[in-house]
Amino acid sequence: MTDTSDTRPAEGEAQAPRRSLLRRVTRYIPLIAPVLLWAVPCWVLLHAGQHWPLPVSLAGTALFALGLVSMPLAMARGHGRRQQDRAAIVGDTLLGASWVLFTWSVLLGVLLRLALALAGVGEGQDRARIVAWAVLGVSAALLAWGYAEARRVPRVRRVDVRLPRLGGGLDGLRVVLVTDTHYGPLDRARWSERVCETVNTLEADLVCHTGDIADGTAERRRAQAVPLGTVRATRARVYVTGNHEYYSEAQGWVDLMDELGWEPLRNRHLLLERGGDTLVVAGVDDVTAESSGLAGHRAHLAGALHGADPDLPVLLLAHQPKFVDRAAAGGVDLQLSGHTHGGQIWPFHHLVRLDQPALAGLSRHGARTLLYTSRGTGFWGPPFRVFAPSEITLLVLRSPQPRTAAP
Repeated sequence: MTDTSDTRPAEGEAQAPRRSLLRRVTRYIPLIAPVLLWAVPCWVLLHAGQHWPLPVSLAGTALFALGLVSMPLAMARGHGRRQQDRAAIVGDTLLGASWVLFTWSVLLGVLLRLALALAGVGEGQDRARIVAWAVLGVSAALLAWGYAEARRVPRVRRVDVRLPRLGGGLDGLRVVLVTDTHYGPLDRARWSERVCETVNTLEADLVCHTGDIADGTAERRRAQAVPLGTVRATRARVYVTGNHEYYSEAQGWVDLMDELGWEPLRNRHLLLERGGDTLVVAGVDDVTAESSGLAGHRAHLAGALHGADPDLPVLLLAHQPKFVDRAAAGGVDLQLSGHTHGGQIWPFHHLVRLDQPALAGLSRHGARTLLYTSRGTGFWGPPFRVFAPSEITLLVLRSPQPRTAAP
């Protein structure tokens, strides 16, 4: 046996500075990010060779400085202790607008300027002004379109999912998934009603909500959530918590969903039977639940499947896609998740992929487990969706066996 006691301290000492540096960098991200989001567009639009008249440059710079100061202050008042909805709307809108401006300032500031130079179009000032107007035009168009996309009732996305262990009696089972409704500062009670009306046209056997129902307490967002009580399913309506519930008194949301007739699958399961075959429908609390400090809240797959026949197929509700590693190890056949919003505002999806194994759609993990990740039904924070459309998902479960009995 090799004695490694002499090398471990050296390795630990080498890794310690790296961890310390990473912590220091991470600590300053909330300070650096807002500055970049506002400073880069300010430079590209006003100070990169355009030579605007002095009043234009001064007024524009003042507007960007106002945005830089106002955005974090409004978000702190809106999402901090005070929970002021008007401040949240202002801060969230500024965040979305600055992200779009930053993105296209970088892309067009480099690519379009290079293309103009290669094509020999104009001189330095002309090119700079063309880039500035292009950034403003593209950003304005995307923000207007993104706002409309965020506020509309999501389109229905139908997906057939073949599960090898699904019995023939369950072939064609209709599962509707809504998730990440994020009822919040913008009152969307009417939108909620229309979403539920759309769900009811799908004639679902099972309707699932995989969390992040709202931003705010159940008492505060009750009016927007109440339409969920009108959702119809022939078998069951089930719900699991998302991470945002744990920012807003999660137990209150569990209680309200129970009041509205939804079954909270908090580390438990139910059996769905049809045509002589059975499907285990299980759910777990969000992975952030344990750190919330709420008694009894945690993500516990073994508890969710306790007592279930291991030979039966399992449909699992888990808010975050990254739970799929545990689901695959536990023999789950299909996991339904949300959380990612599909990135919500392009190209934010690249950052989401650093944290999650899937962004949207159906993916396979391990030998048996499939994961369906919804882009979400609502939106969080900035009221924009750019190249990441919302969805209501109709999953039709398919068996390798022919259907042998009517429901």
